Amino acid sequence: MSKATTDLPAALLALEQNLPNVRVPGAHDKIYKDECVYSFDSPESETGLYICLNTFLGFGRQHVEKHYAKTENAVYLHLKRTKKPIAQSKHDIEGNQLPKRLAIGLEGGFDTREPKFEYDEVWSIVVLPDFLSIPLPYELLPTKIATAVSAIQTFDSARKLEEMTPWDGEQRLASRYAYELMQLENGVRIAPAGWKCENCDLTANLWMNLTDGRVFCGRKNFDGSGGNNHAIDHYNATKYPLAVKLGTITPTGGDVYSYPEDDMVLDPLLADHLAHFGVNIQQMEKTEKNMAEMEVDLNQKYDEWSLIQESDSKLVPLYGPGFTGMINLGNSCYMNSVMQVLFILPDFKNKYFLGAENIFSKKLSIRPPDDFTTQMAKLAVGLWSGSYSKSPPELSKGLETSSVEGIRPYMFKSLVGKDHPEFGTKRQQDAEEFFRHLMTMIERCDRSGPSATDAFQYKVEERTQCGQSGKVRYTTRGDCVWSVMIPTEAAMNKHELAAYEERKKTALAKGEKADSVDLVRPVISFNSCIQNFASVEDIDDFYSSAVRGKTRATKSTRFVTFPDYLLIQLKKFTVGPDWVPKKLDVSVDMPLTLDIGFLRAYGRKPDEELLPEDDEVPPTPVVRIDESMVQQLMEAGFSKEGCQRAVFHTASSGVETAMNWIMEHMLDEDFNTPFQIPGAKKEVQVSEENIENIMTMGFTREQSIRALENTDNDITRAIDWIFSHADDDVEPAPAAAVPNANGNKPPVPDHNCRDGPGAYRLRAFISHMGTSTACGHYVCHILKDDKWVIYNDEKVALSEKPPKDLGYLYLYERVGN
Repeated sequence: MSKATTDLPAALLALEQNLPNVRVPGAHDKIYKDECVYSFDSPESETGLYICLNTFLGFGRQHVEKHYAKTENAVYLHLKRTKKPIAQSKHDIEGNQLPKRLAIGLEGGFDTREPKFEYDEVWSIVVLPDFLSIPLPYELLPTKIATAVSAIQTFDSARKLEEMTPWDGEQRLASRYAYELMQLENGVRIAPAGWKCENCDLTANLWMNLTDGRVFCGRKNFDGSGGNNHAIDHYNATKYPLAVKLGTITPTGGDVYSYPEDDMVLDPLLADHLAHFGVNIQQMEKTEKNMAEMEVDLNQKYDEWSLIQESDSKLVPLYGPGFTGMINLGNSCYMNSVMQVLFILPDFKNKYFLGAENIFSKKLSIRPPDDFTTQMAKLAVGLWSGSYSKSPPELSKGLETSSVEGIRPYMFKSLVGKDHPEFGTKRQQDAEEFFRHLMTMIERCDRSGPSATDAFQYKVEERTQCGQSGKVRYTTRGDCVWSVMIPTEAAMNKHELAAYEERKKTALAKGEKADSVDLVRPVISFNSCIQNFASVEDIDDFYSSAVRGKTRATKSTRFVTFPDYLLIQLKKFTVGPDWVPKKLDVSVDMPLTLDIGFLRAYGRKPDEELLPEDDEVPPTPVVRIDESMVQQLMEAGFSKEGCQRAVFHTASSGVETAMNWIMEHMLDEDFNTPFQIPGAKKEVQVSEENIENIMTMGFTREQSIRALENTDNDITRAIDWIFSHADDDVEPAPAAAVPNANGNKPPVPDHNCRDGPGAYRLRAFISHMGTSTACGHYVCHILKDDKWVIYNDEKVALSEKPPKDLGYLYLYERVGN
């Protein structure tokens, strides 16, 4: 590898010869000066970063020559940066350290290091292929070069532009109720101290309603602490929307909660609203923890955190290929855990790591930061090369020899979340939903050939039997995650649970906190989960084409194929009777080995008669979908499509009825798919441009038109629709199957679904800590060389007590793979 040389006359001559290829960045150009687009090399790396003065892409030393060979762009701005840590802490005006929001700066989760850095930067112009160097500043630079250099140095980088996007953990939005808030003239005056809940004796965690000035206690936490829900009970009775937490009010504001918006909000007129009840905001002082501080305290008490992170163990750090951590970019632990697990699969490792050079060498029609396959390969190399995971003795001598930072997947996160309403934000997300989103993105890119996602794909058969005629219908569908309900009623320690509840009641009656009682979780065998899945489901409102009317039916589900890798999701997240999303705090006894071969589908039996195909759609009563009900249901966290279904199928008869419908159908395959009233034909004007755009991805014109017609001419949804209807019109008829030894006609598996025995061993699991998917933290445990390894963002270590009973997603590998 050539070294940069300072032959000034030769460098200036080469620069003049390549001047036509130099561009000055404009306002809309993205400048990648923080990191290489093909690796995780940065200006802090040993060889620095090279920024192309034509494309403004950044390259590490091993990739800059390849870029020159592909483009003949010879002029680069080189940056070598040395950072020096300066210990700093953020404090409030009283000298107290500012609180950190849940999973941000929390020990064992995010980057907890306090130091900031100052930088020594060395800039130079480098001309390839001989790496001729011109140190900067240099007064005799051509004007065009000087202007380009100045612009690159002063413009915000592409990464910084991404980071400047505000996120919900740092910025609250003004409530839509604040400016026209009704306030009653009821003579209520609030004292500056000495508050108490009107319905109980609590004197902490109190909220004053800003409409009538009445004071009530807040919500009860999962551990029995907090309030008695009197503030929300008051809202449910009055629908007065805003409340402020007493004790958090200062001259700069206070914690304001909007019940209909179900979020912490800003009240720009808080001073006026408080003055209405005699409260002078300028004289108020903070006497209670704000919501960010309470959230951290609440979750740190939750022993799930210490168990899953193995906080009580002295873990031995690991380094080298396959042991590289991923730094949390702000609630990105869900992504970090999923990607660490994915890249232990040979399909992913072979394609994106071993095949990285082929991927990087391809000429792209788009920029590398915008190419999904390129960024997947970059991430794979970062995790498996070992270049970014070296033990302290291997690190170069300097200021930072006590820790290894791992990699920062900024480009990957930006690309995978682009234009997505959830993954494009910095909010915490559901790891299972992210996994499905990633599978869809990979399948789009692999349309023309085998996909790494094939390792997860499988098919299930659903058998529905009409209770009146006895006739049956067989349907198949594909999936990549086996979502399993947890039957809490099957707990194996019911006596211990009952005793635990009694101890909690006794503690509360004595005025003690519920968390003073040692926690006892329901212990459930995974066999109970399997039995629940295998059981026959009753359907009360089934339309039978045999009797041409509604009747009862039964449905059972079995596997047509067993995938090479089976990803199991335990359905821990649910909605309580008060419609508040919650997490089941249970211990599930997950086996190290698993055999589900008995769940194999046998197909249609010889003596079974199929339900007739009925093109006649039963008359559908005219039902008006009450949009206000849809909005109320959506505020509970459900998708618009699912809420529309619920309101339609319950004939807009009420929110509670619709919620009950959701509870029964939220796991339906089509729950979140676009909803159209049955029997109603919707005319959609399909754009020719959209048809052509989809066809460029390898789909037929007929597929493109049909998908757009079913998704209101929306390209993104249309592509998803195609993948979810890949088997339409090509599914073999049941009669075409060859009878097996029992005379049954087994279903024909899809060619993308691999198949084999249903015997598996546990290879990895992803755990979630916290009370809901909207908050908390994820880590993963992976079995490597018969030893469990914990991946907690950038921290990678040998696991001493892998908590496999507290996981959320479990990866099982077929025995013999």
